Amino acid sequence: MTDSSHPWSMPVMVAQIPENGLHQQLTATAEQRAAIAALGGLRDVIEATATFDLVPIHDGRVKVTGRLQAIVGQNCVVTLDPVDNRIDEAIDLVFAPPSQIPEMADLVDDDQVPGADTPDPLEPIERGMIDLGHVAADALFLAIDPYPRRPDAVFQPPVEPQDPDEHPFAALKTLQTPPSGSTKPRRDD
Repeated sequence: MTDSSHPWSMPVMVAQIPENGLHQQLTATAEQRAAIAALGGLRDVIEATATFDLVPIHDGRVKVTGRLQAIVGQNCVVTLDPVDNRIDEAIDLVFAPPSQIPEMADLVDDDQVPGADTPDPLEPIERGMIDLGHVAADALFLAIDPYPRRPDAVFQPPVEPQDPDEHPFAALKTLQTPPSGSTKPRRDD
């Protein structure tokens, strides 16, 4: 049974990662893909695979690089027809013991403009583990197209009526002018 908030899970014990690194491959099961689709508001997840290379670096940190590839089913925002979108997302993260996270956050100046010199925030190693399935699912959710469209879908705005008397608010025009022969009530100023 999968956890509904973390449907794709593959924990790796940091202490068991060899010095020369570890290569891992993941393929989501049908149950995991269905849970990912439900959590991400997708029509379905047709396939989802990820590859990772984990390399220990200094001070208990682990460099995690890899690639997520998936096909997700969505609905076109224009036609509502089914659309299958491919995701191919690179992953490059550094995990650190939780005690190092606040220390590293203090090194980043609040006034610093993000750029090439700004270090990426560290991800926490939780209970001595890195959950690669969780990393892959997060990459998938971040890569989802928020406005999927069929390649041939073209939005056609509604056509406004040319005759001013056919406009939906044309009846309000009669309220602007008093009927002929009537007098306007006087205001005493």
